[in-house]
Amino acid sequence: MRVIVMFDLPMGTTAERREYTRFRKSLIRDGFIQVQESVYSKLALNPTISRSIMDTVRRNKPSKGLVQMLVVTEKQYAKMEYVLGESCSEIIDSEERLIVL
Repeated sequence: MRVIVMFDLPMGTTAERREYTRFRKSLIRDGFIQVQESVYSKLALNPTISRSIMDTVRRNKPSKGLVQMLVVTEKQYAKMEYVLGESCSEIIDSEERLIVL
């Protein structure tokens, strides 16, 4: 499963820019990867974990703006069509687990 967070936050004042940065950094710290500007995604192994991830986002939400979350299966996410541009694969972004000892 994937939890996708999409947001549009005001950035007119210094305080609003600070809150935008705080929210964005909280997503990154919690393991989200940037899909495109203001769209982040994170893998979740099951519905319980996805609810936990969503609860964390709710706790860190900014005071103003628009924040939306969507949960999709990995199969649905894989069907994403790139109309223009291409996938950036700098980060390993799969559900496979690799442990090197």
